[in-house]
Amino acid sequence: MVILNFKNVSSTLVHSTIACSIFIKMTRPLFTILSIIFCLQLNVFAQDSLFHYEVEAQTTATSNGVVPFWMRSNQYGSIPNAGVSGSFLGRASKAYDTTRSNTWYGKKKLIDWGAGFEGRTNLGKESNLALIEGYGKMRVAIFELKAGRTKDVMGLNGDSSLTSGNFAISGNALGIPKIEISIPEYYTLPLWDGLIAIKGNFSHGWAGKYTVQTVELEEVGTLEDETINTKTYIHQKSLYGRIGRDSWKLKLYGGFSHQAMWGNEKDVYGADFDLSSFETFLYVITGKPYANGIVLSSKIGNQLGSIDVGAEYEFKNSNLLVYRQNFYDVGALSKLANIRDGLNGIRLENKRPRLQNENVFQWKTILFEFLYTKNQAGELWSKITKSGDENYYNSYYYKEGWSYNGQGLGTPFITTVSESKKGQIKNPNEYFINNRLYSFHLGFSGHLKDWNFISKVSYSRNFGTYNTSPIGGSIGEIRNPPIYGLFETVNQFSGQLELQKEFNKKLTMGMVVALDQGRLLDNSIGLQLKLVRSFN
Repeated sequence: MVILNFKNVSSTLVHSTIACSIFIKMTRPLFTILSIIFCLQLNVFAQDSLFHYEVEAQTTATSNGVVPFWMRSNQYGSIPNAGVSGSFLGRASKAYDTTRSNTWYGKKKLIDWGAGFEGRTNLGKESNLALIEGYGKMRVAIFELKAGRTKDVMGLNGDSSLTSGNFAISGNALGIPKIEISIPEYYTLPLWDGLIAIKGNFSHGWAGKYTVQTVELEEVGTLEDETINTKTYIHQKSLYGRIGRDSWKLKLYGGFSHQAMWGNEKDVYGADFDLSSFETFLYVITGKPYANGIVLSSKIGNQLGSIDVGAEYEFKNSNLLVYRQNFYDVGALSKLANIRDGLNGIRLENKRPRLQNENVFQWKTILFEFLYTKNQAGELWSKITKSGDENYYNSYYYKEGWSYNGQGLGTPFITTVSESKKGQIKNPNEYFINNRLYSFHLGFSGHLKDWNFISKVSYSRNFGTYNTSPIGGSIGEIRNPPIYGLFETVNQFSGQLELQKEFNKKLTMGMVVALDQGRLLDNSIGLQLKLVRSFN
């Protein structure tokens, strides 16, 4: 039963109707339909705090015809146009109700539902539309079923808004539409006095059509230089555990994530591929290699992930987390051949309540990360593996590698051919032309007076790929010379500062300044002004 306060509801209805009508005019029919649905719901439930909706206007100016690194990276595909442009965004969501108490699964309704929508319109020399989010979800006790496009990351890190990016899924690209069942939050097992907690997910997604090389395998196993576009799926799963009771200051974390792009192998291999669709799916989710005497032994599709560990300590006024992600792509990690590679991080979080004195500076979170991907089990002294060097994100099967909608799905520091400065040496068979690098990254957030701020500063040294290195790429004991030339080692600096000020909890004004300087990316400066109006 919904009880409305009619004294306030009329003004709320006016605000919501105006906001929704403005957004409807800016979007295509798909967005219009979704907007109408949300507007109707929001008008009815305008007094319900579970519903949140807002509109945002942005003005952006960038130099040199490109968007700076941190203005486009880890933004879930919500990116302004290069040059001078304007953008409009609309958001609406319904959250779970966490106010009702229950029994063993905590202060939650046994069954609940939620939904979310975010659309973006860019206007400038070119205009485009993007569905950033559009999903529905249902929770039953500790389990959640979710379907649609969502803002997701995969992996253990200190802060999703400050991190340089997870190896597997970093939020660098649009979310791939999927259906997922998960335990989204750590659930404490009713064993050993709450010593162990777990969370995880299992999902199936539809990535659209990808360019795949058709395979005509003869006795020596060669690839014909022909391509087809085939429907591609994505499989994702993860399982993470936490050791430590609620009363303990020290807690330990560990777990893994596994991703795989696959689908329609019969279109590629023809009659030589003898697995049914269900058998193929089992091979994908288990990571089992496939071979039949004609098709060479390999995991199906493009598979990768990370194995993560971390430790957290609660101080009186702060929280410290240290963590590491270990990478696997084609199998070297199982032999510890690429153990030197990884994302190493430390995050310190301020637990003190925000000070009310407007003249006081107060920090919120400090994060430092060191990313190293240069080894890949491809050095002359590396342990030899059948699959050779990892060649992160590139795939012999999918020409676009580990990307979606033109953007890398993992860490943005591994560079695609379209993002790099023109003139750099590249192998035309590699979509990611720079995956051997090390980087230092600092993220910092807090507030000064009544302004909130988030800053990111990164420095990287970049070495291309093994196929453009002096020692060449490897497959087993075989070395392939760098026939397309040598990648020139280059340095890169990228930084960004974002400021936000909130007015009466309904209106937020913000500014973003970003800078790229180096020889990997085009030098650029970006400035963005934005205004956000909330209606809940």
